[in-house]
Amino acid sequence: MPAAREDIRDFLRRERAVVLVEVTGAAGSTPRDTDAWMLVSERAIFATIGGGQLEYMAIDHARRALRLGADAEPMSVPLGPEIGQCCGGRVGLSFAAVTPALASDLIARSDKEMASRPHVYVFGAGHVGDALAMALSLAPLRVVLVDTREDELTASTVPGIETCLTAMPEAVVRDAPAGSSFVILTHDHALDFLIAAEALKRPDAAYVGMIGSKTKRATFKSWLLREIGNPDLFENLVCPIGGTAIKDKRPTVIAALATAEIMTAALIWSTSPVNAAKEVSR
Repeated sequence: MPAAREDIRDFLRRERAVVLVEVTGAAGSTPRDTDAWMLVSERAIFATIGGGQLEYMAIDHARRALRLGADAEPMSVPLGPEIGQCCGGRVGLSFAAVTPALASDLIARSDKEMASRPHVYVFGAGHVGDALAMALSLAPLRVVLVDTREDELTASTVPGIETCLTAMPEAVVRDAPAGSSFVILTHDHALDFLIAAEALKRPDAAYVGMIGSKTKRATFKSWLLREIGNPDLFENLVCPIGGTAIKDKRPTVIAALATAEIMTAALIWSTSPVNAAKEVSR
């Protein structure tokens, strides 16, 4: 199976004969809804319709059609004990050979989905920033790793994300689209405070989080009150990121805990009818 971050263009360029599998019906409890689709070739797949026995059946059905050079008939699959998948619903699947025209449509669809993903700006390309960017890159998010240090950005090897070298990271905050998340963990507390203050001024931010301790949180609160004069802004800050239930300072652990937190906030913001209406009116 290709990596989650693989671009659809690479898959279609590499695989000669491909079948598009789409979920056309989802009644009851099902692994995925009717927005799910996957590509199947003789040796690989791209994306997923939910995994499990349902997906294995769909892959076999598509590959049989590829071997025979024939169209694959639609399927209607009950998800019960008979297939070893106890969701209890029923899934309808369609199958279509990928032509050049369909490939262009799929690329356009994929590009549109990518463009609509919530933005997450990770400020600081150190150990935690790298680990967080790596974890976030697996989620349906548009991740931008921001730093003032060229060497740190150059050293980052996280695939599938964007990088931004800037002397004024607060300007990146101001220019970010509505619904963005801002995660602040630079090498400099003063810089952290400057970026966090800028992010907290944005009422349309989905998430503003800063790495730190109780002492850093208290220090930032005093600084914010002195510099900004609006104590209400502080209530929108998540600090420390990842919560306090687990006391573990390893970068990968912090990244795992914070990723769930950020993803939740981004999805809540993007699915809010109020926020959707604001985006349409922009």
